[in-house]
Amino acid sequence: MCGIIGIVGKNPVNQLLYDGLLVLQHRGQDAAGIVTTDGNTFFMHKNNGLVKDVFQTRHMRSLIGNVGIAHVRYPTAGSSSAAEAQPFYVNSPFGIVLGHNGNLTNSQQLKSEMFRQDLRHINTNSDSEVLLNVLAHEIEKTSRNAVLNTDMAFDAVSGVHKRCKGAYAVVAMIANFGLLAFRDPNGIRPLVIGKLETALGTEYIVASESVALDVLGFQMVRDVEPGEAVFIDMDGNFFSRQCADNPKLNPCIFEYVYLARPDSVIDGVSVYQTRLDMGKSLAEKIKREWSDKKIDVVIPIPDTSRPSALQVGIALGLDYREGFIKNRYIGRTFIMPGQALRKKSVRQKLNPIGIEFKGKNVLLVDDSIVRGTTSQQIVQMARDAGANKVYFASAAPPVRFPNVYGIDMPSRDELLATGRTDEQICQEIGADALIYQDLDALVEGVKLSNPHIKNFDCSCFDGKYVTGDINEAYLNNIETARGDMNKKQKPANSSTQMDLNLIDSFDNEPAEEATEVS
Repeated sequence: MCGIIGIVGKNPVNQLLYDGLLVLQHRGQDAAGIVTTDGNTFFMHKNNGLVKDVFQTRHMRSLIGNVGIAHVRYPTAGSSSAAEAQPFYVNSPFGIVLGHNGNLTNSQQLKSEMFRQDLRHINTNSDSEVLLNVLAHEIEKTSRNAVLNTDMAFDAVSGVHKRCKGAYAVVAMIANFGLLAFRDPNGIRPLVIGKLETALGTEYIVASESVALDVLGFQMVRDVEPGEAVFIDMDGNFFSRQCADNPKLNPCIFEYVYLARPDSVIDGVSVYQTRLDMGKSLAEKIKREWSDKKIDVVIPIPDTSRPSALQVGIALGLDYREGFIKNRYIGRTFIMPGQALRKKSVRQKLNPIGIEFKGKNVLLVDDSIVRGTTSQQIVQMARDAGANKVYFASAAPPVRFPNVYGIDMPSRDELLATGRTDEQICQEIGADALIYQDLDALVEGVKLSNPHIKNFDCSCFDGKYVTGDINEAYLNNIETARGDMNKKQKPANSSTQMDLNLIDSFDNEPAEEATEVS
């Protein structure tokens, strides 16, 4: 999970890109980067850290130009070095920069092909750099050393779709040509289009979530369709084309459960409304299965579960109370790199309000249970605050399978629900009772907002991978690789010696200006 933005404006876009990244910060807290273009020159600044820490005034002043892309990175195994902060740049052909949200499931095969067949070198372990080089190679093939045009760019995206598997929502800039954005043929990761009419003409934006459009004052146009590519040239002319042979919309359902902001609309579905509907269906299940339990109060685990918990309280006729105060200066624990850091951050992040727990039977509602680290500690907090009984409800089904499409759920050993019954999970987190949302109810709840969506990627819940290329051998390989990486315990800024050299000379240099790439 990452956040991407691309803007073609009539005025400098550096501030718009920065403000957009702040709005999408929930999609990635590990690294941030902005690239703008002025004529044939790219201006880039990126580094590890939060948006507010990566970009200082001196950097912003150097990011000149009316066209740009930006990225916030969420850390997954093997992708937390500063060298792997995005956007990535390649100088041939023409000069291309790219930001990517998702994960390629055949990146190792592509990396080998890049070296042996396409004569391209991949400098990092990031699948996004692989994707950039595939795109560059396909553009080189379609342009045939001629002047690039829109049809050639779309033909190149068609080539990308034929070679790349997995999830990818992409924004890219081609020097002195324009902005190219596209979405994988299953539409797993979100990408939306917006526009703004100004006195100088129409400005366009593409972004991971509609909330970025709202905050920046752009009008929502539509979602990028699965397999579709859109192109906006330097003058602001808009083009689009379907570039996949058999596109099918299968959006990731976990976007609605947890990843996206509630004020976003993705593929015609209000994230906030889906979370309300999750609460309604969860309450119906509680009525059916927990008729013997006396519950005094419903308490959400902030922030994502609030809409669901509110609806649970209303449907059950129970008091809804805020029982935990959140420290706003601690990041989202689900995307913290490393289990030890997660365990430490939960206690720093939440503190219970004693009067809401003392002597009561409390129903805690969370959006989901992934590793169980947070759930276990929160249940214990409730007991320490004096709760009589602690019941736990998840607005999502049990997470039993790895997510291979860009969410940090790669190892079954790390997932609390894998190989455990609900009773065993309940015992593990220390609750008096545990109840999960049914998958069918979750899917139907999301469909209520847009009945035209027939299928979702629910792989983390049901183990069915929509790209059709995931088998036991693949899962074993990624789990082995993750285990090996955890054993090495490499520092965040040291993926390889080559990466260290790149970092020292590029990313961590305390320069007064952004890096200029011609």
